[in-house]
Amino acid sequence: MDLLYRTVDLHCQANNSAHHTSDISTEELIIRRGQSFLLNLELPRPFNPNTDQLHFTVNTGSRASEDLGTRSAFGIPESHVTRSPGAKAKWRAELDTTSSPALGSVTLAVTPPADAPVGNYYLTMERGDKEASLGRLVVLFNPWCPEDWVYLPEEEERQEYVLNEHGVIYKGTTKYISSVPWDYGQFDEDIMDICMKILDVNPKYLRDPTDDVSARCNPIYVSRVVSAMINSSDDAGVLVGCWGKPDRRGVPPSMWSGSVEILKQWRRNGCHAVKYGQCWVFAGVMCTVMRCLGVPCRVVTNYQSAHDTDKSLTVDVYYSDFGVRPKESKDTIWNFHVWVEAWMKRPDLEGEGGNYDGWQVLDPTPQERSKGVFCCGPAPVKAILNGHTHLKYDAPFVYAEVNADVIDWLLMSNDPKQQLCSDTERVGQNISTKSIGSNKRQNITATYKAREGTELERNTFKHAITRDYSLEGHARHKISFNPEGLGTEAEEEEQENAEGGRSIGNGEITVEENEEENAVVPTAPLPQMVVMQIEEASTPISGQDVQLKVTLSSEDRVPRSLSLRVNAQTMLYTGVPAANVLTKIEEHTLQPGRALSVAVVIPFSVYGEHLFDCDSMKISVLATDQNHPKLVYLAENNIVLQDPPISITVKGVARLYHQLEVDVAFSNPIQETLQNCSFHVSGSGLLINPVEASLPDLKPGRRIRLVLAFTPYRIGKKTLVVDFDCSTFRDVKASVTIDVQLH
Repeated sequence: MDLLYRTVDLHCQANNSAHHTSDISTEELIIRRGQSFLLNLELPRPFNPNTDQLHFTVNTGSRASEDLGTRSAFGIPESHVTRSPGAKAKWRAELDTTSSPALGSVTLAVTPPADAPVGNYYLTMERGDKEASLGRLVVLFNPWCPEDWVYLPEEEERQEYVLNEHGVIYKGTTKYISSVPWDYGQFDEDIMDICMKILDVNPKYLRDPTDDVSARCNPIYVSRVVSAMINSSDDAGVLVGCWGKPDRRGVPPSMWSGSVEILKQWRRNGCHAVKYGQCWVFAGVMCTVMRCLGVPCRVVTNYQSAHDTDKSLTVDVYYSDFGVRPKESKDTIWNFHVWVEAWMKRPDLEGEGGNYDGWQVLDPTPQERSKGVFCCGPAPVKAILNGHTHLKYDAPFVYAEVNADVIDWLLMSNDPKQQLCSDTERVGQNISTKSIGSNKRQNITATYKAREGTELERNTFKHAITRDYSLEGHARHKISFNPEGLGTEAEEEEQENAEGGRSIGNGEITVEENEEENAVVPTAPLPQMVVMQIEEASTPISGQDVQLKVTLSSEDRVPRSLSLRVNAQTMLYTGVPAANVLTKIEEHTLQPGRALSVAVVIPFSVYGEHLFDCDSMKISVLATDQNHPKLVYLAENNIVLQDPPISITVKGVARLYHQLEVDVAFSNPIQETLQNCSFHVSGSGLLINPVEASLPDLKPGRRIRLVLAFTPYRIGKKTLVVDFDCSTFRDVKASVTIDVQLH
């Protein structure tokens, strides 16, 4: 038998190390486009580079085509390779200096183009009418290659946004920013194959697999596919969303601590959606998939995030005469909302000379349809900053999330609705992501909008509201970014510290008409006669009574008789009330030049059972001037209670393939017995499978411990995440970073 070759060596370990994929596998060839890899062939006879020829082909997809870039012919010498005149994504090969042709040993440096579709490829060797398989390889995007659209220049950013398997996702409210550890685990076993499976079951692939595979050369296209496939609203996506109380057939969104379990369960269930997810879960899973595919990605949290359903860039919020939100509006303001940013060029907006390259907003949470599909983005962050809401994709929706204006309405029991005020600053606060190389929070609000209260911010809003959809994809105007309008770092910190509770004064609303564009822009409210604020008397901790004080002041020269209606509601993080836990009415007289302080106590016995499936409490105080009933003042505050602590102690030094012990402990902080207690422990590189431990009931003041032994299987800094769940406290989390040494 005439063999085409005796042996082939794909040098998986060396190639994968050079391509930053060795954490995925050292037994399967996984390369990044635009970067060469070595291939060694032992031929049955000597090879003469001057007279002999070697021919190869690579194919991806079921109907590979040179004209679509899914098939490529290459070889040595290049001049003897026959290609289609319209061939795209051309692979090339060169004879490496380590070859010994006279001995029949040929080492090739093979380079996939920087625009090759990502996915699984099959490599074959051809001679005459014979061909032989050289094996399977996987091609990923390459942030290290300047010609790749996802090129990221700084190495420390590539380490963070491509290679880091562990992160932090921010939740809570503007004033009570909390963080939860998230295990992305993009290099965990089977995750890459699962990511490829996600691409292969998306509706576009099922409708036309040839075009879909060809389009995978484009990170813009791939990112939209992934955004749609993370949710299951109109496809075989990964996660089912649940914003109410989840049923027993699924896992509460708050329980998840990472993406690996979710993705593996999705594949194990035959690509049936996993129950359940909310925005941070959708974003965490999408970040895993994007990093695995090679696209730099980070998770971003926006506080006071608007959901503008009609693209008006304004949000209506309604209150009743008790200060309670009486109905759910189509437009809402979420305490926080989480999406991802992916780094890529935007040549589809090339009319602007690359002005929209860089971070792009992608949101896999199913909120609104984009071109008929529940996905969002990529929307250039630079376009949002400049108010260029006519650009694709979904720029108006993203702009409203971070910078919509809010109109508060009061619905009286015996009067038509009354405008309280227009608020231009409430939406889009403390936009946050994890810092590079640490778990510190980075405030990136200035990348989305100019500092609130500045003329630049208002001018940008006016520009954004006059968009022309007929010009989508082509910029009409440009408002240049003025860093001086963003304020100093100290000013931003001062603004952060001041955010949280807010006071809304009574006043009329006027509008300015832009005759050229026929736009309506709300103006600032009139000065307030009474200033009212809600403050915490002590740090609110779950399991303890919440103690607040309402402070009122006025510069009037006469006393004011006020009726105070205090209301507390547990809230879903989407801004939807779940239950009323406190309502009371008090009469007070506000003396001139003297502050009035009113104590408010919300016992744990009152709020505890209602907070179990909720994220915060909204405290609202409505003050009505008894002598002038039309004068109404509203103050509100969102409170997130701190969870009781979990103690994690690592015993000894962590070494690769050596057993390590960790001590986990939790104490019951309340005067009730905790039932249905359990620990859930996970961590990529530390535990191959998560550990679930059911615990006995925990009496008041008692402490429970779990000693866990495991064997780390990857070196480097890894994160162990512990979740404690019981009948009273839902999914209390803690984490510890463990640096696994080689020896």
